Amino acid sequence: MADDQRSFFGFQFKRKAIETNKKPVSFAAENEDGAYEISPTGGYFGQYMDLQGDKFQSDRELIMKYRSISQYPEVDMAIEDICNEAITDENGVVVKLNLDDLDQADNVKDLIMEEFDRILNLTNFSATAYDTFRRWYIDGRLFYHVVINDSKADAGILELRQIDPTRIRKIKEIEKVKDPKTGAELQKEGEEYYLYQDEVQVNNAEGLKIHPDSIIQVNSGLLNDERNKVVGYLNKALKPLNQLSMMEDSLVIYRISRAPERRIFYIDVGNLPKGKAEEYLNNTMNRYRNKIVYDPTTGNLKDEKIHRNIMEDFWLPRREGGRGTEIDTLPGGSNLGEIEDIIYFQNKLYRSLNIPMSRLTEADAFSVGRSSEITRDELKFQKFIDRCRNKFSTLFYEALKRQLILKKIIVPSDWVNIREQIVVEYSRDNYYAELKDSEILKERIETIQMMDEYIGMFWSKEWIRRNILKLTDDDIKQIARDNKKDPIEPGDINPDLSNAPI
Repeated sequence: MADDQRSFFGFQFKRKAIETNKKPVSFAAENEDGAYEISPTGGYFGQYMDLQGDKFQSDRELIMKYRSISQYPEVDMAIEDICNEAITDENGVVVKLNLDDLDQADNVKDLIMEEFDRILNLTNFSATAYDTFRRWYIDGRLFYHVVINDSKADAGILELRQIDPTRIRKIKEIEKVKDPKTGAELQKEGEEYYLYQDEVQVNNAEGLKIHPDSIIQVNSGLLNDERNKVVGYLNKALKPLNQLSMMEDSLVIYRISRAPERRIFYIDVGNLPKGKAEEYLNNTMNRYRNKIVYDPTTGNLKDEKIHRNIMEDFWLPRREGGRGTEIDTLPGGSNLGEIEDIIYFQNKLYRSLNIPMSRLTEADAFSVGRSSEITRDELKFQKFIDRCRNKFSTLFYEALKRQLILKKIIVPSDWVNIREQIVVEYSRDNYYAELKDSEILKERIETIQMMDEYIGMFWSKEWIRRNILKLTDDDIKQIARDNKKDPIEPGDINPDLSNAPI
C-alpha cells in the first residue's frame, strides 16, 4: 500500500507517519478489472442503488452463455483437459507456498506459511480445487466474501464464502473535472465498492453496497475490445459453436428430408367440380399418407402436426382425359456423405478452445513419448496453463494479504514489498517434467562428449559447467562439497559386474 496508515475492514493499521502521495489525476481512467464506472452519487455504506439499464444485466447473460456452451461435448472435453492440466494432486498437495526469495526472518516465514495453510483449509482447496478452477474458467471470474468478526478482527478470516458472479459487480465512481490550464477533461477516481443483488431483489433492480475489502475478486484477466468488461476464456468460442450447432442441425434436417425416396400420387378426379375434387384429394391423402416430422429440440422423429413435415409425399389431381391414377417415385439424395463444411466449423471451434487440436480429434491420439516429440502446440498449451494458474493465484494472494494484515503480522504497506517475493507453486505432472529434464540432460552430456578433446584448449571446465550443464554457483559449490565428503571411485556408477558372485 502507498500509505502506512490505512483503514482496512474499518480498522486502522499504523506505523510511523510518512508523507504519502495522492493518487494522480489523468484524462484516461484506469479500468483493468471490468468495473462499472459511474458518476459519484454520494450516500452511505449500505445504501441501495438502481441497477436497471446498466451493464450488470449483460454480464449476467454472458456468464449464463458460458455455462450453457460448457455442456457441449467438444467444449466440455476441452475444459476437462485444461482443468486436469492446471490442477494436479500430488500426495494430497495441489498448491504450496515458496518463500525462498522472501527477505524476512524465519519466524515471519513460518507465520506466513501457517496462515497460507489456514487459507487452504478455509477454502477446502485440496478437495474442491478442480471444481473451483473449473467454475472460474467457465465464468471467467470468482467472488468470495471475506467473513470476519468485527469485535475481534485479529482472529483473522473466519470464512471465505463463494458468491455467484451473476449477482455481484464492482463499481467505480469516476468524477470528470476540467484542467484549468489545458481545458482537458480529467478522470478523477473516487470510491470503489461492490453491488450485490439477491435473487429476491431481481425484479426490484436494487443492489447492496459492499466494502471492497470484504470481497475477493479473481478475474480471467481478459477484457472486451472496449476494455470495460471482463470476459471469460470461452468468449471466443461463442461464435464458432453457434455456427457449428446451426450447421449440424441443418445437416440432420437435410439428411432426413433427402434420404428417403418420395412418392408422387396422381389422383384421377374425373369431372368433379373444383371443391369436390379438392375434398376427394384430401380424403385420399389422409387415408394413405405417412407423416413423419423432425423435432430440432430433441433430435427425435415424431408424428405431430405442430412440427414441420419433412417427408411429405406429393399429391396432385388429374382430370379426366389423363392417364388415370398413377404413383411415381422421386430418388433420394446422392451427396449425403459430404461433411466438409461441418469439419471446417469443427476445426474453427477446436482452435478457439485453447488446447491442441490433437487432443480433440479422434484420428490423432496424444502421444506420450520423448520430449523431442512434444509438439509446438503442446508447448503453447503449457504456457497457456501457466498463465491461467498465475491469474487464478490471485485468490491466494488476496486472501493471504487480508489474513496477514488482520492478524497484524504485517501492515498494508508491507504487502507491496513482499508480494513479488512470495510464489504460489502448483503441483505438476512429474512424468512429463522428468521426461523433459532427462532428455535435456542427455543432450547436454552428448554435447560434452563431442567437446571432450577440446576441453582445456578452447573451453575450460568452468565454462562447460556454466554454459553447457547450466549449473549455478550454488550447484557447483554443492557438488564440490559432496565430492569431498564422498569421493566417487572408478566403478561406482557403472561397476563391472562380471566378477560379482552369483
